[in-house]
Amino acid sequence: MTALSFVVALLAFVIGAAGGAGVLWWYAVRGRAQADTAAYDDVASRLRAAETTLAATQAERDALQDRIVDERQRAAEDRTVLQMMAPLADQLRQVRHQVTTLERDRVEQFGQLSQQLAAAAEQDAALLRTTSSLAGALRNSATRGTWGETQLRRVVEAAGMINRVDFSEQVTSGSAQTPRLRPDMVVHLPAGKSIAVDSKVPLASYLEAQSLEGADAAGDREQVQARQRDLLRAHAKALRSHVDSLAKKEYWEGLPGSPELVVCFLPAESFLAAALEADPGLLDDAFDKNVALASPSTLLSILKGLAYAWRQELLTENARALFDESRELYKRLGTLGGHINDLGKSLKTSVERYNSFIGTLESRVLPSTRRIQDLDPGLTPSAGAEAPTSVEATPRVLSAAELITAEQS
Repeated sequence: MTALSFVVALLAFVIGAAGGAGVLWWYAVRGRAQADTAAYDDVASRLRAAETTLAATQAERDALQDRIVDERQRAAEDRTVLQMMAPLADQLRQVRHQVTTLERDRVEQFGQLSQQLAAAAEQDAALLRTTSSLAGALRNSATRGTWGETQLRRVVEAAGMINRVDFSEQVTSGSAQTPRLRPDMVVHLPAGKSIAVDSKVPLASYLEAQSLEGADAAGDREQVQARQRDLLRAHAKALRSHVDSLAKKEYWEGLPGSPELVVCFLPAESFLAAALEADPGLLDDAFDKNVALASPSTLLSILKGLAYAWRQELLTENARALFDESRELYKRLGTLGGHINDLGKSLKTSVERYNSFIGTLESRVLPSTRRIQDLDPGLTPSAGAEAPTSVEATPRVLSAAELITAEQS
């Protein structure tokens, strides 16, 4: 091999080695560039994800701030409404208290009435049991009169009239026909009125008839029964004569505000029952002559009616107070409606001002920001920003008549 061939061969080897090294270097550079590109893409993707997350977080934060502002405004409005309704709540509590008091008094009064009627029935039964034992003592007219007055007083006291309807005994009064009258009792009625009660009734014939109850075994029963019937008819006749006497006295003429009526009190139920059995028309005839025949139970009912009249006057006063409170409550409902109406107007004004602000923002401010963006293209709006919108809702107008005052209508 010549020197030239050796040089050519060496040069070819050097060139081949250099070309191989260049190819290896090119492949190495290309792989590194691809790795750098992949790393750059990964970082860019992470950056975009972080920007998206940041925008969502900012939007959520803005929404939470808006919600907090709304809740604070709503709480302030609720406090305002509660403050305005405080007087109404006080009035309702007063009305409820008065209604509860009235109902409790009514229940107590009916319970007392039942107890007093039961007590009166027991007393009347005891009176019937002792009638026959008193027959002997009652044959004396003075004793009979005293006993009648005592029974009358007991009935009045049993009716519980001392604290409600005052009564006076042996009151002297007079009229043009009879200048000097003295009823056994004068019961004072509501509104300053009064009524006379007489307890002097003829009982001689009745007592004699009762004394024959045990005589039929010793003699002719039919004769005894006939004698009893005659005596009971005589008893009814004597009672009718007494009614005529009371009618002529006209006790009501000497009592101020008295109805044209006098009560003829019979101390036992059997006295009146026996007279009505012998003379059924006696009761109606007595009423026609302004005389009311009253046994203990009948008089008790009359006195209970008078006591009820007193209680009704008290209940009427309470009802009148309740009515006045209700009227005042109704008026205050109108005032409350006025406050609510003012609140609605204020809300409407706030909405109108908000819409005016949005209009000014869109027509005056945003065009300037757009021109600034044109001068600086690199300036971009904040991520997640939303364009404000106008509010179309308006407060509801009051329509209930109770909540509309005269000024509003």
